Amino acid sequence: MPVDQVLLAAPRGFCAGVEMAIKALAWMVRAFEPPVYCYHEIVHNQLVVQRFRDLGVVFVDDIDEVPPGRPLMLSAHGSAPEVVAAAQASGGYVVDAVCPLVTKVHHEVKVRAGKGYQIVYVGHEGHEEAVGTMAVAPDAIHRVESTDEVDALPRFDQPVALLAQTTLSHRDWEGVLDRTRERFPDVWTPGRSDLCFATTNRQAALTALAERCDAIIVIGSANSSNTRALESLARDMGCERVHRVNTPEEVPDDLSGVVGVTAGASAPEELVCWVIDKLDPANGIEEIRITDEEEYFPPPRNLREMLEALDVVATLLVGGTLTDRPTVVDRETKASEVLGALVVSP
Repeated sequence: MPVDQVLLAAPRGFCAGVEMAIKALAWMVRAFEPPVYCYHEIVHNQLVVQRFRDLGVVFVDDIDEVPPGRPLMLSAHGSAPEVVAAAQASGGYVVDAVCPLVTKVHHEVKVRAGKGYQIVYVGHEGHEEAVGTMAVAPDAIHRVESTDEVDALPRFDQPVALLAQTTLSHRDWEGVLDRTRERFPDVWTPGRSDLCFATTNRQAALTALAERCDAIIVIGSANSSNTRALESLARDMGCERVHRVNTPEEVPDDLSGVVGVTAGASAPEELVCWVIDKLDPANGIEEIRITDEEEYFPPPRNLREMLEALDVVATLLVGGTLTDRPTVVDRETKASEVLGALVVSP
């Protein structure tokens, strides 16, 4: 493959919410006998989901599919209140791995609806995050994706609030934001944008390299909203060849010149390495970094408490002392390393 150089976007790949969710499910796999259940895909990436399936994780779309008493994780995209209640009533150990940024939007919906607002929610139809968010206040929320859908909204006698799915692109959000403000001049918006900082950073990094590229590879799955937003952005930037791939096998064999590479927030770094290996650039890799991400989301509290208890028991069983036992520093443990270590025993 006559690729001259790879321009590698940074930041790319796993965001803080995905880091937390993958590590949390990995710890559940190690703490419980299989099967461990997960409501919806833990994140939207085929490799990640298959890796967990191989270890006995069963992904379900209905809590009723989970046998009573079995351990259950709720995905990073957030779940409807009735789903959380049904999970807790199942009698098993439940960990809610919802991204804190999604939790923020759920809270905003609940508060605004409680104050009598009608909520215009910008989100993709059928996406797990949008479904879960809308279920927080179904009688007060109206999902839109376009300016035409904003125009089709009724006139509201109540005050109006505008909220959004966290993984939208800025371009999708800004167009609807402007039209909503035109229709409802007094619309309330949160002081801090609902859009995920990781989504914004990955789009900015892609923008910084796109004009130099003859082709762009976006790594991630088709059901990943932020990955599709990167793909759309690359096309809008005027790059002649844009390819979204799940695996290195999907990378075209006829690429040449300078190739940009980025990855959606659910795509592991090992996929990036495999894609670059296939591209095999003659003049190496130049990383285009626009910022460093230092955000960290700790595991859910009940999981941290369980892991601490297991650590204490294991230390005592081997004759160690509690004061001298080493502790695992979660913040320094990368989800890509955890994922890479997840292998099925022979």
